[in-house]
Amino acid sequence: MAETAIPAGVLRNLADKLYEKRKNAALEIEGIVKQLAMAGEHEKITAVINLLTTEFTYSPQTNHRKGGLIGLAAATVGLSSEAAQHLEQIVPPVLSSFSDQDSRVRYYACEALYNIAKVVRGDFIIFFNQIFDALCKLSADSDANVQSAAHLLDRLVKDIVTESDQFSIEEFIPLLRERMNVLNPYVRQFLVGWITVLDSVPDIDMLGFLPDFLDGLFNMLSDSSHEIRQQADSALSEFLQEIKNSPSVDYGRMAEILVQRAFSADEFTRLTAITWINEFVKLGGDQLVPYYADILGAILPCISDKEEKIRVVARETNEELLAIQADPAEGFDVGAILSIARRQLSSEWEATRIEALHWISTLLNRHRAEVLCFLNEIFDTLLKALSDPSDEVVLLDIEVHACIAKDQQHFRHLVVFLVHNFRIDNSLLEKRGALIIRRLCVLLDAKRVYLEFSTILEGESDLDFACIMVQALNLILLTSSELSELRDLLKISLINPAGKELFVSLYASWCHSPMAIISLCLLAQTYQHVSTVIQSLVEEDINVKFLVQLDKLIRLLETPTFAYLRLQLLEPGRYMWLLKALYGLLMLLPQQSAAFKILRTRLKTVPSYSFNGEQFKWISSGNPYSLTTGSQFTEDGDLNSDTETSHSGINFTSRLQQFNQMQHQHRMHVKAKAQLRNNSASVLKEVQTLQEPHQLSDASKPSSRSSKKGPGQLQL
Repeated sequence: MAETAIPAGVLRNLADKLYEKRKNAALEIEGIVKQLAMAGEHEKITAVINLLTTEFTYSPQTNHRKGGLIGLAAATVGLSSEAAQHLEQIVPPVLSSFSDQDSRVRYYACEALYNIAKVVRGDFIIFFNQIFDALCKLSADSDANVQSAAHLLDRLVKDIVTESDQFSIEEFIPLLRERMNVLNPYVRQFLVGWITVLDSVPDIDMLGFLPDFLDGLFNMLSDSSHEIRQQADSALSEFLQEIKNSPSVDYGRMAEILVQRAFSADEFTRLTAITWINEFVKLGGDQLVPYYADILGAILPCISDKEEKIRVVARETNEELLAIQADPAEGFDVGAILSIARRQLSSEWEATRIEALHWISTLLNRHRAEVLCFLNEIFDTLLKALSDPSDEVVLLDIEVHACIAKDQQHFRHLVVFLVHNFRIDNSLLEKRGALIIRRLCVLLDAKRVYLEFSTILEGESDLDFACIMVQALNLILLTSSELSELRDLLKISLINPAGKELFVSLYASWCHSPMAIISLCLLAQTYQHVSTVIQSLVEEDINVKFLVQLDKLIRLLETPTFAYLRLQLLEPGRYMWLLKALYGLLMLLPQQSAAFKILRTRLKTVPSYSFNGEQFKWISSGNPYSLTTGSQFTEDGDLNSDTETSHSGINFTSRLQQFNQMQHQHRMHVKAKAQLRNNSASVLKEVQTLQEPHQLSDASKPSSRSSKKGPGQLQL
């Protein structure tokens, strides 16, 4: 039927290698089809299209395929307004030609579809996805002419879509989402171009589908092509502006994408992502509550970003988040936020660790009960932060610990863990001990902190550590301005019940260190007792460590902390036990040491006073806590007739026994260690002896005259 409609000569020319002949044949086909359409001969038209498709478009001969494409376009032109009913036959073979291996065929396919589209306009939309997919591939074609033809066709298709009311964005989006991951720069330009065009159409809601292709746009921000980066940024900026003006936006899905992009290696991508997050936090409201943890996880690292612009936006966003009063009942996940903050406490960047602690502190103040439920998960990390190289991090960490420790149970838990950490990490005690303890004393009441430490250390099994820890606590007590009230309370231990309680409680653990006890007694003005303690020291107690500690104490006696003690030396008659204690310390010091010279110089300034005569006659009753010159003296030498009141209920005899018992334990411990070292050395020596080769002594060596033995023979 088709052969009778189209003369054989026309068909031959349609397959000719010369373009002009093919073009002329196409014009004849256009006229034939036009006449058939006017006569209503649609069956013959269908036969002509089938002939052009099977014999030409799908032919193995290149020129046939070229002729078939121009013939289909001519037939469409001839059909004019009636072409729509034949598009199902005409368009698929043209689209199939877009993937032809011959670049000229692909070029003519673009030309043919362009002419077809001009005729059918809106009816063309039913093939949009297939056409878009074909154009997407052709935009990256290896042939420049094919690319150029594809661009012309692309512009026409865009015009058709923007004026059509039949375009389905719902059907198009899955295809767009799939193509957004393509890395080819030409394809990326093609895609951004389409997104921009479709977004400009008022009747097409691209914003509603933004989560489907947002990640792809962000991917393009790091493209090597400046033009592509600029186009993607422009598209994103336009969408962000639309989001600000839109009453309904799906923030949640996009927030997940932005969080991932905030970790991009590309600075521009990170900046754009964090800028979007910043706007989302301001605009998102309740929608973003379930995503706060993820958002925080993206913001905290950016606070320490090497790019200043990113740091500024990240800090602003963090402050916005902190200001939001979210309720756990409304989906605010305290546990997830804590998990993020805990993870960021291990960040290599100080600023990030600081903000992580601010978050934990804020959550404690707002949702204390919920935070304490997760305490086991974060406590170890908080303890590790006490070893942080940054003082600011350590101070903030202590504040968090102090906030947790407002409850007695958690307070005890904190101090126990601190002691444990100080025990296993000597450097922590050495480098951070004073800072940690002083700050805790400010935040949690110094008396409470010291009593808890004392209670724990009193039963400490590691005697060496207990001694070191007590000496550290004692040094802080004597030197820190934060503990001035505690020192003032100890100074009135003999007349104040609270002071007495503190003195007795500290005494129990201070017994681990003779110098700590001496310092404590000097501070509490229990001068007769400290003199007795000094007298009770035995040879084993006077070692290098003791003398080092004594040197420190002598130097401390010259500081403002002990100004009251030095002034008391102006009244030697009243403070005879103080003089005796100081002279006792002087006698323990090596004469050539600097500490000896310091203390001797100080004692030389004391007004002349004799230790002889009636003033130092011991009371025959044997009471070691009183002297006589006709009146009875209290512990510090004050005249008082009421012995019981003067001692404020402190049983100094029991205290001395307590000290002696503890020091006995330390001496036994030192001896046991020495014995263990000796035994180990002996065993090592025996092993070395056994491993050494046996050698003959000089007495058993043969004389030179009798040593002429063969090699390997032993001379007996």
